Amino acid sequence: LMFASGGGLVQAGDSLRLSCAASGRNFLGYTVGWFRQAPGKEREFVSAIRWRGTGTYYATSAKGRFTLSRDIGKNTAYLQMTGLKPEDTARYYCAAGAASLTISPFARYTNWGQGTQVTVSS
Repeated sequence: LMFASGGGLVQAGDSLRLSCAASGRNFLGYTVGWFRQAPGKEREFVSAIRWRGTGTYYATSAKGRFTLSRDIGKNTAYLQMTGLKPEDTARYYCAAGAASLTISPFARYTNWGQGTQVTVSS
């Protein structure tokens, strides 16, 4: 089970750091991704990281504003979000999947959590 935390209500331009941890699972050998889903919209890819290796990937909407990092010792992934916009409002989910999966389709990820809500006011 994946646990995402760190969401909240912020104003446009603010920053948030989301955390992703796993219960009873080590991320070694996995890809960890972040997705988001706004009401009435499809779940969309935000960012992903290959836990073993150096590959980090971002959606166009996230490039330059979001940074995904990992703490191997804590087995935790962090999504630092800066310059938040109202259109970033969504429920953010972290997920894990096979190490070599294709990073953007959410169907490739096999382990999901409940997500954390991010609301950005204008």
